[in-house]
Amino acid sequence: MIERYSRPEMTRIWSQENKYKTWLEVECLAAEAWAELGVIPKEAAKAIREKASFDPKRIEEIEETTRHDVIAFLTNVAEYVGKDARYLHWGLTSSDMLDTAMAVIMTQAMDLILKDVDELLEVIKKRAFEHKDTVMIGRSHGIHAEPITFGLKLAVWYDEMRRNKERLKSARERIAYGKISGAVGTFANVDPRVEAYVCEKLGLKPAPASTQVIQRDRYAEVFCALAILASSVEKIAVEIRHLQRTEVLEAEEYFRPGQKGSSAMPHKRNPILTENLTGLARLVRSYSLPALENVALWHERDISHSSVERVIGPDAFIAADFMLARLKGVLEKLVVYPERMKKNLELLKGLIFSQQVLLVLTQKGISREEAYHLVQRNAMKVWEGDGDFKSKLLEDQELMNHLSKEEIEEIFDLRYHLKHVDTIFSRVFG
Repeated sequence: MIERYSRPEMTRIWSQENKYKTWLEVECLAAEAWAELGVIPKEAAKAIREKASFDPKRIEEIEETTRHDVIAFLTNVAEYVGKDARYLHWGLTSSDMLDTAMAVIMTQAMDLILKDVDELLEVIKKRAFEHKDTVMIGRSHGIHAEPITFGLKLAVWYDEMRRNKERLKSARERIAYGKISGAVGTFANVDPRVEAYVCEKLGLKPAPASTQVIQRDRYAEVFCALAILASSVEKIAVEIRHLQRTEVLEAEEYFRPGQKGSSAMPHKRNPILTENLTGLARLVRSYSLPALENVALWHERDISHSSVERVIGPDAFIAADFMLARLKGVLEKLVVYPERMKKNLELLKGLIFSQQVLLVLTQKGISREEAYHLVQRNAMKVWEGDGDFKSKLLEDQELMNHLSKEEIEEIFDLRYHLKHVDTIFSRVFG
């Protein structure tokens, strides 16, 4: 488990204590269901509920002999319950309890992730409106393209994170299924009404059909949703890292008093938080592959999935929880430099308006190919350091045969690019 990145609530969800507590609840509910059906004495079900407990250290001790975690657990619980323990696990197989309990734990974990996403969305929205009109250069291939605002960049992040929320909600719905249908899913030794009772009490739905286990396509969807979420977090982190590069420096992570950036170079202010997020995203994505490979089990069940899930379950959720909290903190304190954005916007000396010149020329009846040639020959002179774009256009007599000076001035107005910012914000934020 990646304990370094554990936060208290997610750690509690994946703790041994919570696992055994959830196992015990499944067993108590199953006994109550059998009692309701008149199969076991109601007094026995009551005794199980009142007396049942566990000791993690004792379970470990028993497992040294049994080499079976569920049997060790049930043996320990029986030590507390006494003679009525013969009704524990009545008609169940291990996976009935394990997979139903895992559904509870994973829904708890997913609820926390969804809460994290909601908090992150609020921060992104707040910063988006703060910088709705903060003009900066948009880049494609890393090269200056056309003007945007920093708020628009944040609006894109918000919209994507909202899609992540929908995927996570869908995955939560798909994982919230239990099964208590016996060794091969036929209900040979357990009544379907027991499954229905237990699942209802736990806030789950009964799997319509199962083998010895809940089918692992449900798990795969969860880990794929987390992988996509991690990729979106990385996307934002990588953008911040680029914006913090010395040559760009349009935004940077908050650098607190006393913080050190390098053991060798005292001047360094490195994007360590977002670099950390980039690395963790690789981990979370990697957990989706074994989850996908767990879908194909032998016949009605083998155990190849179990060892995998003991690792990827807590690790993926703990890492994702940490990543969302860290990104929220980064964005809350992100230092933005509008003046540097403005300075960078002017680096290409007007070349960022080339598309408008092209379009206006085609409106004058010139073919696109010829218009492109006229614009590019002037643009390349500026690219190579010869003057500014507007001046070059005004000096090009062939081009000016089609455009007036007033039209040229109008083309170089930033408001042209930003006229639909409100429209985009309305579509994203409502």
